[in-house]
Amino acid sequence: MSKSVLLKSSIAKKYWMALTGLFLCTFLVGHLAGNLQLVLKTGEEGKRAFNEYAYFMAHNPAIKLLSYVTYISILFHAVDGIMLAFQNKKARPVGYAHSKPGANSSMASRNMAVLGTLILVFLATHMANFWWKAKVSSEKFPLHTYTVYPPMAERPTEMYYTVKGDAIPKEGVIVKEGTKLFIDSKMFEQQLAVMKQMNPGQQLPDMSQMSKNPELGEGYKDLHSLVFAFFGHDKTKQGFPKNDMALAGLIFYVISMLVLGFHLWHGFSSAFQSLGVNHPTYTPWIKKLGYGFAILVPGLFALIPIVIFITK
Repeated sequence: MSKSVLLKSSIAKKYWMALTGLFLCTFLVGHLAGNLQLVLKTGEEGKRAFNEYAYFMAHNPAIKLLSYVTYISILFHAVDGIMLAFQNKKARPVGYAHSKPGANSSMASRNMAVLGTLILVFLATHMANFWWKAKVSSEKFPLHTYTVYPPMAERPTEMYYTVKGDAIPKEGVIVKEGTKLFIDSKMFEQQLAVMKQMNPGQQLPDMSQMSKNPELGEGYKDLHSLVFAFFGHDKTKQGFPKNDMALAGLIFYVISMLVLGFHLWHGFSSAFQSLGVNHPTYTPWIKKLGYGFAILVPGLFALIPIVIFITK
């Protein structure tokens, strides 16, 4: 029985590979359901739906715990898969004299380690482009704003959309701690001074009372605009630079989903087999379910950026 850093037997490794793989399949379904809001709803409604979803995913304690489990599962699944591939290679250092792998196995099953490595590269790139910018980077991240056109007003007004559903005018507000909205005291004092000069007898707000509770609310990070900007939309007004490499990003994303589909084509049913679920009646249905999952889930993931790109 071979030994490894993580697990002592190849059978145990396969069990953990199967369990983490199936868990990650459930993660894919949940992640897809959230991402579909990028295209199922449009305009301000779609922007609110996706940013509210992203906020919930980042702040709900149960979801946060589940996200840590997901990160660990991804790393464990990747490392365990590489170790199994090396172990299998070590067990058979010299290939058979006459070998026809295509007759006994699919291309996906023979290249699971390569496919998994490519997926890991995609995940690192994907997280650098979205997750890192939204959660880790120290750079200022634009918040969710929208434009209203008040009747009889000389110009439109930019409003912050808060987590409580309030609308707060952007002018006269400063952002602290990433998302918290505060009264700009200096600007407020200047506005009061002008109002006093124009209306000397009018009763004006008490600045001392305003300073006791200067926080107005909490805004949403505008991840919706980040995604749309990455795939070619002009979101410079929202604070995101134009992406001249949007087409290359789209192609990379679609190819990565094709790789994911090949990985799932074999991995889904193989996970059940590793767990001992192998029955003449059930196994063919599990394989069919796996093939459907391998086509539908990566296909929908690939469709989302395509729709975003062609509607830019």
